[in-house]
Amino acid sequence: MLANIIAVIWDCDKTLIDGYMQDPIFRRFNIDARDFWKKVDAVRNEYESKGIRVNRDTYYLNYFIKCAHDGTFPKLSNAMLREFGKEQKFYNGIPEILKKTKNMFEDDKSYSEYGIQVEHYIVSTGFAEVIRGSILMPYVDGVWGCELIEAPDRDGDPVISEIVYTIDNTTKTRAIFEINKGIGKIDGISVNDKIPRDMRRVQFENMIYIADGPSDIPAFSVVKQNGGATFAIYPRGDMQAMQQVEQMRADGRVDMYAEADYSENTTAYMWITSKIQQIADRIRNREKEKILSSASEAPHHLT
Repeated sequence: MLANIIAVIWDCDKTLIDGYMQDPIFRRFNIDARDFWKKVDAVRNEYESKGIRVNRDTYYLNYFIKCAHDGTFPKLSNAMLREFGKEQKFYNGIPEILKKTKNMFEDDKSYSEYGIQVEHYIVSTGFAEVIRGSILMPYVDGVWGCELIEAPDRDGDPVISEIVYTIDNTTKTRAIFEINKGIGKIDGISVNDKIPRDMRRVQFENMIYIADGPSDIPAFSVVKQNGGATFAIYPRGDMQAMQQVEQMRADGRVDMYAEADYSENTTAYMWITSKIQQIADRIRNREKEKILSSASEAPHHLT
């Protein structure tokens, strides 16, 4: 039954969140977000001009740590990041669609008897602690994000000081393989362990990957090339973002796209829930066929 899990894997910023998860931090400390990101880009570009390779997806973590110690974000800690999770602005229909789909087959024995269940995962280049502090967590089975550890400041208060784990738009694919193999769910399994495909906890064909743009192409590709489903989101009224996801659809990167609204009866809601249903039906039909093909005819009286 391990192969009967349907995994919905979500990007976070501009996919679940209307904007970026750092926005509440900027508001709390009266920082202009555009000015902040310009400074991050300027420092990063300066390093690159000197021939130093910089990871564009995760360099900002170093800058946040610097700001936590120079007074820009005073006393910024993991506990504070969790508190900022409560201030996230989610798109309409979030977290309701996660709750509904997670419990989709719980009370239907025709599915639950085959171990069919839905799990939700978030894979983000943002702060894992912000996600953990959000209203999503009761419905989320795993979070992959950037992890920071703390050190005492001059007053002895914990402040973010070191990066211990990062996710960028390429290593999101590693997270997908970890979900595939059951890392964190099955003790003693690592991502490099050789496990037959049909023995892995979450089959690729039972995955749905949802994200907002070209930066997620590596993850879209891994899921789609292995038989999973892919779905792109764009903000309502954003013509440029719509054209980007339409190009990804034309290029075969994504199966479908829609405006970022997950309320009932929207395109996003109907596509995601119907795709989950299709996967569940396929699994159930396969399991039934296994049972029927293995059953032998019962003995009967000779005439």
